[in-house]
Amino acid sequence: MSNDKIATARLGENGPQVGVQGLGCMGMSFAYGPTTDTGEALATLERALELGVTLFDTADSYADGENEKFIAPFIQAHREELVIATKFGIRVDPEDPWKRQIRNDRPYLRQAVENSLRRLGVEVIDLYYMHRPQAGVPVEETVGAMAELVAEGKVKQLGLSEVTADELRAGHAVHPIAAVQSEWSLFSRDIEAHVVPAARELGVTLVPYSPLGRGFLTGAFVDAKKELGEGDWRSTHPRFTGENAAANAALLEPLRVIAERHGVTLAQVALAWVQQRAEVHRLPVVPIPGTRKRSRLAENVGATRLVLSTEELAALEPIAGQVAGTRYADMAFTSAGRE
Repeated sequence: MSNDKIATARLGENGPQVGVQGLGCMGMSFAYGPTTDTGEALATLERALELGVTLFDTADSYADGENEKFIAPFIQAHREELVIATKFGIRVDPEDPWKRQIRNDRPYLRQAVENSLRRLGVEVIDLYYMHRPQAGVPVEETVGAMAELVAEGKVKQLGLSEVTADELRAGHAVHPIAAVQSEWSLFSRDIEAHVVPAARELGVTLVPYSPLGRGFLTGAFVDAKKELGEGDWRSTHPRFTGENAAANAALLEPLRVIAERHGVTLAQVALAWVQQRAEVHRLPVVPIPGTRKRSRLAENVGATRLVLSTEELAALEPIAGQVAGTRYADMAFTSAGRE
């Protein structure tokens, strides 16, 4: 694999060029069990930047702000070389980290941005997302409050996460939206019906999270329930439990065939598929796979150079329609639950 830096894509119509693959930082200190080697995780951040990964993604809800603190020294050391994205709007119950409340009101937003600026140790956030819409609060109202942060110089660009096409258009009408973040993978393709066309129409960059199906598409799980460690959030996800997990594992055979043909891993095939959505749908696509290890990072970045043929893409096409289980137990937490 070449160590040359990866290609770039524009973040929004008038935003900066970023590496065509970003890095999701959530798992470094949250959701996927304890981080046993923090030195390796920090080294992974450094190596990502060396390889041309410049979009680093976190949120204030990840470990109740600890994820922002964890990556802060790295962000500060390379402030001019990278784009830092964080999110507000999900309030985690400190007594139960899987219990959440959505808050997008102006007072909460004002408090949230100040807390993120402080934890990250920066003067401005490059890309600030509304993590989820709050029921009963119009998106345009929240975006209006977010736009005030841009005017004040606390935020450079605005993003929305898990919104419907109508919500994206409503928010964009108030202030330009640079990026929309939603789950997009061989297992999850619901955004292709409405959100992706709207993003293309508006000049909004798509930032797919969980492009590896939270690791399922790597082929690592045979009996997911047994293989997930204590404190791993995925044990609550329907696709990782019981008969669903076994059924979904069987769907990976086309990936194995393609991976063997190219001499690559299943993860690289799955990521290459997501990367090629940019060409298929004619809009910038910057997926943010997460990892704590430099070896996995190199694997992920290598997928940006893997081109799947028309025949290979066709072989992967039926997978999403056969997946057993929803991506969350409560799909109201997603745009698919409201589209």
